[in-house]
Amino acid sequence: MLNFKDVLKNNLLLKITSINTLVVSIRLILSLVVQRLLALTVGEAGIAKIGQLRNLIQIITSTASLGTFNGVVKYVSEYRNQRDMLKRMFTTTFVFVLIGSVLTSFVVFFCASWITLKLFDDLEYIGLVKLLALMPMIIGLNRIFQGVINGLSEYKKYAKIELIGYILSTFVLLTCLYFYELKGVLFSIVLTPIIQCTVIIYIFGLGLRDYIKTKDLEFKIPFAKELLAFTAMSFVSTALLNYIELDIRTMITNKISINEAGYWTAMNFISKNYMVFSASLFTLYVIPKFARIYTGQAFKKEVFHIYKTLLPLFGVGMLLVYLFRTWVIAVVYPNFLGMEPLFKWQLLGDFIRLATLVVSHQFLAKKMVKSFVLTELMSLTLFYLLSKHLAMNFGVEGVVMAHFYRYIIYFIVVVAVVWNYFRIQKKKSING
Repeated sequence: MLNFKDVLKNNLLLKITSINTLVVSIRLILSLVVQRLLALTVGEAGIAKIGQLRNLIQIITSTASLGTFNGVVKYVSEYRNQRDMLKRMFTTTFVFVLIGSVLTSFVVFFCASWITLKLFDDLEYIGLVKLLALMPMIIGLNRIFQGVINGLSEYKKYAKIELIGYILSTFVLLTCLYFYELKGVLFSIVLTPIIQCTVIIYIFGLGLRDYIKTKDLEFKIPFAKELLAFTAMSFVSTALLNYIELDIRTMITNKISINEAGYWTAMNFISKNYMVFSASLFTLYVIPKFARIYTGQAFKKEVFHIYKTLLPLFGVGMLLVYLFRTWVIAVVYPNFLGMEPLFKWQLLGDFIRLATLVVSHQFLAKKMVKSFVLTELMSLTLFYLLSKHLAMNFGVEGVVMAHFYRYIIYFIVVVAVVWNYFRIQKKKSING
């Protein structure tokens, strides 16, 4: 009979999963407390506004770093022992971040009035948006540093950084909520990148210095072609996705009600809390692993290994969330009773999404830009059009129904594209 310690010792994915479980569990408990306080203090309308600001920050995160995060993960994993290649990659990355962050700051600051009206429908929060214009450089550097940690699969350091950063951010948020209510919460969210950057440098500063030699960096872009592919992919998967979420939330607010927009945002917060568990697994384990796999047989074996490890855990967890959904609403979002019908569709969609994301990370690992961009555009277009159509007939529930239907189609398409990729690779190896 196998000892669990022996199984854990020989299974990197299980190691990352077990440490991740501890971090995510603590984050989840803190998040439940915070979300309850927010629901009681700022209500549905406040939750909707918080969702708007978080979407804007995600867009800025993509544009400030020019989407280089997954590129850093991939190339640090591949070239960790090739100093010359790392020098070329980091030189290009820092130039990209400089350009992306300066342009982003410029646009956010000088378009602050338009952005504020788009997000909040009034100019009360224009000062916060202008303050956010100072953050892109810090956000861009955060993404580089996080990319190095993920590329090296430093899952213990990653877990420590995530946990300490989240605890500090939560403390600042609660303090600002106590003194300034909704404005304070939005202010604390804007300050979060500074907290994250400080924690990363404190915990992993020496490790970063081993790989990022600042004296070797020049204002050149010798790795531009390789990283531009990730820029295109990030724009579609992050910037465009968050813009669509902004637009859908605005549509719900205008055509249904801001309370319904708050219910959908709250449901997304719950979803993101358990899906964050998988996010680090993809960058710490899946991308580095897939980057070193070159045959369809090995890829299929690894995908089934991941499925056997992750899907049962997620399936049980999601089933429990569904069964105890009324309790979750009562504890986390008191009086948000309109959320109850959203759970079924959101959870089903997220389960299929997880299965799809495992396979689709092959696009990032092998830099399959065309496949990634086309499938993501198809997925986002489906979500946008289905949401608009179904919301007219089913209200806010139609948006989460669109989430579920979209991922069923997306999963089929992604599997077909990846299968075709390996079929072509096999044919090339036979003929070549």
